[in-house]
Amino acid sequence: MLYDILRTILTPVIYILMLFNTKKGKFFKKRLYQNFSILKKEEYIWVHCSSVGEINLSEILIKKLLQERKERILITLFTDTGLEVAKSKFKNNDRIDIFYFPLDDKRNIKEILSKIKLKYLLIIETEIWPNLIKIASKYAKVIMVNGRISDRSFKRYYKIKGYLTKLFTYISKFYMQTAEDSTRIITLGAPKDKVETLGNLKFDIEFPNYTLEDRKQFKEFLGIENRKVFTAGSSRTGEYEILLEVFKNLKDTILILVPRHIEKTSQIEELLKKNNQKYKKYSEINEKNIEKTDIIIIDTIGILRKIYSISDIAFVGGTFVNIGGHSLLEPLFYGKTPIFGPYIQNVKEISQDILKYEIGYKVQNVDEFLRAISSVKKNQENSQEIIKKLFKENMKTADKIIQKIEKI
Repeated sequence: MLYDILRTILTPVIYILMLFNTKKGKFFKKRLYQNFSILKKEEYIWVHCSSVGEINLSEILIKKLLQERKERILITLFTDTGLEVAKSKFKNNDRIDIFYFPLDDKRNIKEILSKIKLKYLLIIETEIWPNLIKIASKYAKVIMVNGRISDRSFKRYYKIKGYLTKLFTYISKFYMQTAEDSTRIITLGAPKDKVETLGNLKFDIEFPNYTLEDRKQFKEFLGIENRKVFTAGSSRTGEYEILLEVFKNLKDTILILVPRHIEKTSQIEELLKKNNQKYKKYSEINEKNIEKTDIIIIDTIGILRKIYSISDIAFVGGTFVNIGGHSLLEPLFYGKTPIFGPYIQNVKEISQDILKYEIGYKVQNVDEFLRAISSVKKNQENSQEIIKKLFKENMKTADKIIQKIEKI
């Protein structure tokens, strides 16, 4: 009831924004005024993701659903980048339809459900949208997949525990990443008999493999020469000052900055100019622009993994600012022992494994960062077998999920 009242209050505000704020207006129009006519009156599995991270980890699950089941797949995403990545991944598959998530708007959700025969709604991680859950549950089984409850989310959700307890009655199953996630969702009101710990889909992600020749050519294109590669992946505002301070202490090294949001490129450029740093943007590199540089800013989406594959030092961003951390598995897959800061609440379980098996480094400041780099240079080769074992022990989560779904 309160949720509906709040939405009613906010609706005129949204229409005002659409009229007078071009950027925000475009955001709402793209999500609230979509053409769903391509949807077919056939059985569907609706997979709802938030952004790039969720569609990446869902890729193998979606592919297996297509292989093992007969339903069509409807994918909805909240962000622009998420939608672009989804379309890129599945552009050649005629059993998949992709849309923006219509912001939990009842009219849009009912329109979608009137056009299809929904069998399952799979909510990836913890996208709790009340209207979506309630309305879809009248047509199909609603399942939380790869569920997780971060420290921050748990505190926030606990304040509305009474509301969530009622909402969770509309969800058929909660397939959580870890035992701690399962305990938390039960504490928040999920029925204990509906909750299971199945593992993390991130270990099932199909990472591209790059040959020795691929990596050599990429290094030549970037102008690496004989220098070490220091990559700052998914880096965030507030981290660049620390990264530059670390970089000043390194010799024969090139720094590659891969911002989490490429629209922040101009801000990074300002900081580098202020620090008199020589840099290039990735989009400007070509055969005519071969002048050596100290820093490269990646202003193009989709090449972080390739950069990790050529890295000697791999830092994972969102960990020196209170974001909670981004994927630690990406550098690990390429045999790199990641360095990360103290804010790891979003990657808590994996970071604990990394520290337990000594295949990565948690650092608090520049001095610790530099000591970690020295350790990486000495020990990275010895970590390869442990990294392979970690992946092997944690794979097949998608298979477990599909097996469980079939029994509901």
